[in-house]
Amino acid sequence: MLVVKFSVIRKNQENLFNMAIPRLKDKYIGEIVPSLMEKFQYKSVMQVPKVIKITINRGIGDAVSDKKLVDVGIAELTQISGQKAVATIAKKSVSNFKLREGMPIGARVTLRGDRMYEFLDRLMTVALPRVRDFKGVKARGFDGRGNYSLGIQEQIIFPEISIDKINKIAGMDITFVTTAKTDEESMALLKAFGMPFTKVIN
Repeated sequence: MLVVKFSVIRKNQENLFNMAIPRLKDKYIGEIVPSLMEKFQYKSVMQVPKVIKITINRGIGDAVSDKKLVDVGIAELTQISGQKAVATIAKKSVSNFKLREGMPIGARVTLRGDRMYEFLDRLMTVALPRVRDFKGVKARGFDGRGNYSLGIQEQIIFPEISIDKINKIAGMDITFVTTAKTDEESMALLKAFGMPFTKVIN
């Protein structure tokens, strides 16, 4: 009787563990890795590129005159990412812009692990389709080293942001840092996740 109860408890624990795995993480392990190994003829699983982090940056130029805008930016990025954002600090003073070294001028957050996969899932399935006249993301955002940057013009595409509670429409830059050695491999990886790229411009 005790053995039966133990097996039931263990099975329930395994089910809970499987439920906790983000959808895209499970897809990466089960589908994307085998697909990329076949496409690029990798000899080892360790050679298969993966997304290691996603960084979200938002510059707030008006923060020079109103520091409260930085707090608003941090709060919005925290809502969007599900992780506490931090202020971006100016590295040097620029007198023409009344900017002093150490002054907060933006907000940023770096996502890794499960939160990274969950954000990527929400971005592709919920946020990007809400962009006006959306026809896909441009493929020219690669940096030559396997990383991809995407510019978002309006934070209101994220359902976490209520349009009634914002004071100003603002954008952000999202960078996907991968272990891919080439842009071709990085694009194949992001496409496999479901990133809606437009046609490649030669």
